[in-house]
Amino acid sequence: MSLDHNNQQHVLIVDDDGEIRQLVAKFLRGNGFRASTAQSGLELRQALAASDIDLIVLDVMLSGESGFDLCRQLRATSATPIIMLTAKGDEMDRIVGLEVGADDYVSKPFNPRELLARIKAVLRRSTGGLSGKTERQTKGFRFSGWTVDVLRRELTTPDNLLVELSGAEFDMLVAFVEAPNRILSRDHLLDAARNRVADSFDRSVDILVSRLRRKIERDSDGDPMIKTVRGAGYLFMPKVEPR
Repeated sequence: MSLDHNNQQHVLIVDDDGEIRQLVAKFLRGNGFRASTAQSGLELRQALAASDIDLIVLDVMLSGESGFDLCRQLRATSATPIIMLTAKGDEMDRIVGLEVGADDYVSKPFNPRELLARIKAVLRRSTGGLSGKTERQTKGFRFSGWTVDVLRRELTTPDNLLVELSGAEFDMLVAFVEAPNRILSRDHLLDAARNRVADSFDRSVDILVSRLRRKIERDSDGDPMIKTVRGAGYLFMPKVEPR
């Protein structure tokens, strides 16, 4: 009996280990997803051109183009969620992955159920998984000429251009605009971005803030929008209005 692909979210697994590709694809299909596989950057691009992909599971250690290179290229043109597979315990891989635009990461070897949980969490936030409180109170926000559309999950510049944000970046931005001129701790922002529980060596919040700064402060004439409060967290400086 064939499945109705129209009702399934489509995950692309990119890994040059054929056994891992097939095992993950089989597991995801058994849990209600449509799953495709690719073993290289070329096959990744072919898969993206051939069909709509809802999320990419991307291995860091690929032959030829690395997962980091591919993630950076994808982020230049697409907001498709990306979960990176990194070497176990390699914090640098996690840091670089977040810096180039990944939404989350899972360390190898991994439990397929953990990967499944991460996939579901990232897809929830990328398809509107913000709190019901936010959606009931306002459809969006304005600050310094910028517009945040909560329901459509879009950020628009003062020149009315769309800015590509990853799911984690968008959720962090919403946390800021919901609480302007209030110091938000790293734990609060980590929870808002629905990322991995931080430990003393985890820089994921600082990396996400840095990525967000690069996108919203590039035309701010040097005035910071997100201020670092040493030992406490971050402060969103602009005046924010609901819309």
